[in-house]
Amino acid sequence: MPDPYGEGAVYQAGSADGPPAGPRLPWKQLLSGIVLRPTATFWQMRDYAVWGPALAVTFLYGALALFGFDQARDETINATISAAIPYVLTTGVAFVIGGLIMGAVTHTLGRQLGGNGAWQPTVGLSMLIMSITDAPRLLFAMFLGGENAFVQILGWATWLGAGALFTLMMSRSHDLPWPKALGASAIQLIALLSIIKLGTI
Repeated sequence: MPDPYGEGAVYQAGSADGPPAGPRLPWKQLLSGIVLRPTATFWQMRDYAVWGPALAVTFLYGALALFGFDQARDETINATISAAIPYVLTTGVAFVIGGLIMGAVTHTLGRQLGGNGAWQPTVGLSMLIMSITDAPRLLFAMFLGGENAFVQILGWATWLGAGALFTLMMSRSHDLPWPKALGASAIQLIALLSIIKLGTI
């Protein structure tokens, strides 16, 4: 059976201060681990590309994110099915492309700040963090609307959570101290705040 995640380890970080990377996690354990066991998950997956889960989750998130914006949701719901489906699919693809670009920027900054991580794990994990952390806000925004006060508060909380996970991921994947790890994540966090959060807040 072909490996849905790719061809084995991407690189070996011999200078890591933490425990050695373990075997590749199945996608279910990977997704739950990012939320429930982030430190162990980022250590374990630092050598592996996660393209399958990253692309699938980000595309699904992007397709649903359309319904988290009040005007876009109303226009999509009121449109015919033949008109709405391409709109939803295009939004999903746009989020995937945006996630790839932002993840690449984060990886590049991490390397410039002295990190030693590989681009495939960094980009894939950053896409998963982006999508998973905003999922609670999006869920409520789909029903309550993006301008709802609770949704706005939840949006800020999940953005802070994303910042914590980005920092932790970069510190583990690139062997960076947390101030540099946060600095490497700064542009992606600002972009997420501008594109996703401020679009509804």
